[in-house]
Amino acid sequence: MIDNEKVEEIFLTLEDKLDKTVAVLQDDYAAIRAGRANPHILDKLQVEAYGSMSPLQQLGNVSVADARCLVISPWDKSLLKAIEKAILASNIGITPVNDGNVIRLVFPMLTEERRKELVKQVRKMGEDAKVAARNVRREAMEALKKMKTGKELSEDESKNCEQDVEEAVGKCMTSIETTVSAKEKELMTV
Repeated sequence: MIDNEKVEEIFLTLEDKLDKTVAVLQDDYAAIRAGRANPHILDKLQVEAYGSMSPLQQLGNVSVADARCLVISPWDKSLLKAIEKAILASNIGITPVNDGNVIRLVFPMLTEERRKELVKQVRKMGEDAKVAARNVRREAMEALKKMKTGKELSEDESKNCEQDVEEAVGKCMTSIETTVSAKEKELMTV
């Protein structure tokens, strides 16, 4: 690695953006249900409470009762209807059961057809993440090219930096592929 602040900054930005690309993909995958109760499916759920929209996690406890059932225990029982309404509006495909104290979400078993649809969705999200990683690579390469034309980097230094960029992006692509195949495997496991 070359001892140059601009190059260092380019690589720090590159690593940060690549890490975020993988993290966003993993967060998105956490919201896809695989026939098992997964509290992360509710991470982005906003509930109208006390006159404003609040994340569900701030309004109650979400726990896994068994392999196919989530239990939502709001701290304030008066929010049960609002939580139920938010779940119905969120299109997660599960009907909430309100017993007056808690809300239960029972996850139905996925059909083979639904599993295949979810795998297609997972692959598309993986492709989108790869496109994002390629865009990050392009930005880094353009920044290095500007430095080379501005005579801030020699030809050899530029080639070495470009190889380092390719190596970092290659690691990110491998990480994305590993994440995609793990999610596919999870979805296809009955």
